[in-house]
Amino acid sequence: MATIQECRDALDELSGNLARAEADVRGAAAFDRSLSCHITDLDQTFTGRLHAGRIRVDAVTAGPPAQKAEIRLAMTGDDLVALVAGELKFAKAWASGRVRLEAGFRDLLRLKSLL
Repeated sequence: MATIQECRDALDELSGNLARAEADVRGAAAFDRSLSCHITDLDQTFTGRLHAGRIRVDAVTAGPPAQKAEIRLAMTGDDLVALVAGELKFAKAWASGRVRLEAGFRDLLRLKSLL
């Protein structure tokens, strides 16, 4: 089971990947939205913002998200680490229910190019 630090490191790596991405992907991520990522097996939630093509984590709290972020993810820590490492494909994980993604319709369209 991934630790909370490994999950934090994976989010930091994902943020760096977005910042180094090619222009079309970086452009798709260059919007300003609140973000939460609930790590279900650890029952911890990272909250922050997706802003200017980077993920900024502001807090880690116990339990599910206290407030509804504009972009909401939920998955196990192992799945987060595997997604960022490229060992798990997002579309397959989402289709099988291993990863939950909730967002407004426009945000989903923009995020589609990132996934």
